[in-house]
Amino acid sequence: MLCTWVSHPEVTVEPAVRIQDWGLSPAGRARAARIAALLPQSFRIVSSSERKALDTAEIISGQRGTEFEADEDLGEMDRSATGYLDPSEFEPTVDAFFAEPQRSIRGWERAVDAQARVERAVRRIAAQTPERGIAFIAHGGVGALLLASLRGERISRALDQPAMGSSFTFDPQDWTALSSWEHVR
Repeated sequence: MLCTWVSHPEVTVEPAVRIQDWGLSPAGRARAARIAALLPQSFRIVSSSERKALDTAEIISGQRGTEFEADEDLGEMDRSATGYLDPSEFEPTVDAFFAEPQRSIRGWERAVDAQARVERAVRRIAAQTPERGIAFIAHGGVGALLLASLRGERISRALDQPAMGSSFTFDPQDWTALSSWEHVR
C-alpha cells in the first residue's frame, strides 16, 4: 500500500482569526489543484479538520469527483496557547518545539504527543483501507513528526517540509518512508 502525506499549501494569514480557521490563499488554491493532478485516482482522501486542510482536500476531491473524510487526530500541533505569533516569534518557537520534543513550548502541545497522536491516526486509518492507498491532507509540522517516526529518527526540524504544499510517500504496513519531502510547484 502506498500512502502520501500532503501538507496544505499557502494560507491567508489572519492574525485576528483562530489559526484552525485560516483558509487557503489564491496561490494555495492553485497549488492544491496542481497537487491533485499528481495523486493516483484510486486514493482514499483523509484530511485533518482545520479549514486549510479541508480546503485542500475539497479541491483535490472535487477534481477527482470523489468524497473525502476529515479526522481530527490528523490536526496540526495544538498551539492555541499562543494563537498567532509574528514570524519573528513563531520561527524560534517552532525551532524549540522540534529541539525539545519532550517539553511544552509556550503552552503548545508537546512534539512527542503530537507525533504519537498522528501516528495512531495514520495506523488506524490505514488499517481500515488495506487494499488501496491514502492521501493524508494535513500539516507540514506534524508531517515532519510522522516522517521522523517512519524513518526511525529522532524528532528534528531538519525533517520539516521545504515549503507549504509539499508531500512525501510512505508504506504504513512496513512503517517506512519511501521518499523525502517534495515541494509541488
